[in-house]
Amino acid sequence: MNKFLIINIFVYLYPFKTQGRMTESFVIQSDIANLPQVEERLFHFCHENNVGNYYSAVSVAVMQAVENSIVHGNESDSSKKVSLMFDTCRGGICAEVSDEGRGFDFRQYGNLPSGESTQGEGIFIMKSLADRMTFSDEGRKVRLEFDVAGIDPSDALERASVLQAFFSLVAA
Repeated sequence: MNKFLIINIFVYLYPFKTQGRMTESFVIQSDIANLPQVEERLFHFCHENNVGNYYSAVSVAVMQAVENSIVHGNESDSSKKVSLMFDTCRGGICAEVSDEGRGFDFRQYGNLPSGESTQGEGIFIMKSLADRMTFSDEGRKVRLEFDVAGIDPSDALERASVLQAFFSLVAA
């Protein structure tokens, strides 16, 4: 991920306004080749709900959740499925991603990975971009919530700083 993408993640132009509640739920085979389908559906969902300005931040976090479900949750077993749901919620949008894996102890992840370990990077990125992140079903399901009525400028600066530190660590 480059600095340009990080900057775009925090750009916001319009308040959140929808023409009504719209939920999209679908299931994909647990295969990385299906990521473009998820990204396309998320893109359309954001634009149909007039929150296209937030697509970059939402997309990075949601796509990381889907990739984690495929690779780690379902262990790249294409006979398993990943379920997704996009919805409007609490003045913003939310996404739920669940897999058919064994689950995991999500409490040990979410902080800035240290040293040479890359374990937990995806969860750290998701946590940094979402306003709220909750796990359920023993770690098989994650819910990401994004407030899009307006990102507080201090929150945006803090998020940019955290991600900059992360990418500096990864590049080292």
